[in-house]
Amino acid sequence: MRVLRFGPSIIFLRTSQMEAVKSAISRLFGVEEMPTDRAIRESREFETILFVTDEWEKETIPPDTAFLLRCHTPAVLSTVVNKRLPVEKVHVESTLIFMRIPERLEEGLQFLVKKYGGEIMDIRSAFDEGEVGDTIIGVTRKKLSSPIGPEDIERAVLIHRDFLEVYRELTIDVPLLLLKLMPGWKEITIKIYDTNKRYEENVERLMMVIEDLDLGFVVGEGWGWDYPRPFMRVPIYRLRLLTWEDPVRLKFLLKGIEYLEYRRLCDIDVFLEGKKISWTSLGDFNSKFELARAAREELEKNLSENVLERLREIEAKLVEEGAKAS
Repeated sequence: MRVLRFGPSIIFLRTSQMEAVKSAISRLFGVEEMPTDRAIRESREFETILFVTDEWEKETIPPDTAFLLRCHTPAVLSTVVNKRLPVEKVHVESTLIFMRIPERLEEGLQFLVKKYGGEIMDIRSAFDEGEVGDTIIGVTRKKLSSPIGPEDIERAVLIHRDFLEVYRELTIDVPLLLLKLMPGWKEITIKIYDTNKRYEENVERLMMVIEDLDLGFVVGEGWGWDYPRPFMRVPIYRLRLLTWEDPVRLKFLLKGIEYLEYRRLCDIDVFLEGKKISWTSLGDFNSKFELARAAREELEKNLSENVLERLREIEAKLVEEGAKAS
């Protein structure tokens, strides 16, 4: 589960030849200008949002359109310099850090202000008022593995301190903050068993779902034994997960990778405080197949495209290997 991640870097190129610079940026990086909100929403960690403005502008207030460049700012600036683009000045925006606080958001904001100083405001005001050397913490309830647009940032804290100092302290303080805001953490155990011993593929599928849906922290994993019947011992792979999710919902979601249509790919059992959660407690379903189909639909609505694509690749391989074995 990710609680912190960097946002994109934001830079302004000041020039008296705006159209020439925009044309060069488009040609050199193979991109087109787009609305600023869309650029922020589609950006990923450490990528660059670039604005081209008139040379006389001094404030770092984002205009309506921007270039989203899929590379880090040093590579962008080296290209601008080495290609001798007619740029008079470069201004750099405050460093943006996204922080996920899923519950008691106002208390989390007050914790940040008390610990680091700064002022709570909306994200647009933070960008308007912040300058190079400042740090903006954008607080969201949304999982950080998904795109984060301005509309997803509920509040921001503008801190007039260098981001390296703030980030180093944040990485130490985050566990304390989460414990303070969400004391009701649950530890669950997930056990995987595969009669065909394809544990590598099944553990990868499980981890992809946990990470992409931000279901919790894996705090332990390894091999073990289970005893489905007296005097019968089978090998299992076991994960211990610290989560704030409802364990029943988590069990439901994992049914979506236990079965594929009418084919069982592996056995996945979920335990809370040593007690196994039964599939019959997950809702009014006539069979495990009906349950698995509903869980799969839920997964496919919420998983990111690249994870879903990888999941399907692995599952196609598992089905093919299973057909050969039978």
